[in-house]
Amino acid sequence: MRKIFFAILIASGLFACQQNPANNKDTQNSNEHLVMATLWYQRASECRALYYQAFNAAKLSLDKQLATYSGNKAKAVVVDIDETVLDNSPFETNSIRTGKSYSSAAWKEWTDMAKAQATPGALEFLKYAESKGVETFYISNRDTSATNKTLQNLKELGFPFADKAHILLKTNTSVKTVRRNKVSETHDILILAGDNIGDFDEILEDRSENYGFGKVDAMKDLFGAKFIVLPNPMYGSWERQVLKSDKNLNADEKEKLRVKRLIGYEEI
Repeated sequence: MRKIFFAILIASGLFACQQNPANNKDTQNSNEHLVMATLWYQRASECRALYYQAFNAAKLSLDKQLATYSGNKAKAVVVDIDETVLDNSPFETNSIRTGKSYSSAAWKEWTDMAKAQATPGALEFLKYAESKGVETFYISNRDTSATNKTLQNLKELGFPFADKAHILLKTNTSVKTVRRNKVSETHDILILAGDNIGDFDEILEDRSENYGFGKVDAMKDLFGAKFIVLPNPMYGSWERQVLKSDKNLNADEKEKLRVKRLIGYEEI
């Protein structure tokens, strides 16, 4: 009888060992898709170089526009905040390590720390713009409740125009057109900088046809001139089209859909 008991005990242990990795896998991999993207963002010198390249292009474009400017309005640069001038990748790291999905509460906890670092080249470019008499407006989809902590973060890093008159956060819509138009009432916007295509023109928000590639192609001459795009492989509105579905997807279904959307040998 004792031998039978130990045999059952060992078998139960082996069964548990077989089952637990699967359960752990589900937990550990809920944010697995973020690992390489976040590592690249934090550790790849290519990412840093792309930021410098973008802000160098912004400086050249600004100089060119100022040399021929004949308007009578004040001049402005409009920038997004997250992954444009502030690096929030530690938030993604925390999501990966805890296995927790994005939540407003978790995001608030991070932004309340006001510890995001400046992205490479951002501070230098905006200070340069200021030296040329160009104001900076920060248009972000952070909630208005984050205004004070966001301004604290920007001020502590030395960003110019970090005040309530120059920051427009989200109220009732994530589309930024109304806020850009508000700036345009008093200023000529010379440069728009952001990591998301919607930071530039509302037309680009619609990705329903071929992921919006055609709309970008139609505006290609504006990129690197008036539109300055910053790298962000970690998240963005682009993923909504990738994960478009008729039902709410769990983590495993999302991962399968990401793989399905890849272009492989069969699709070329």
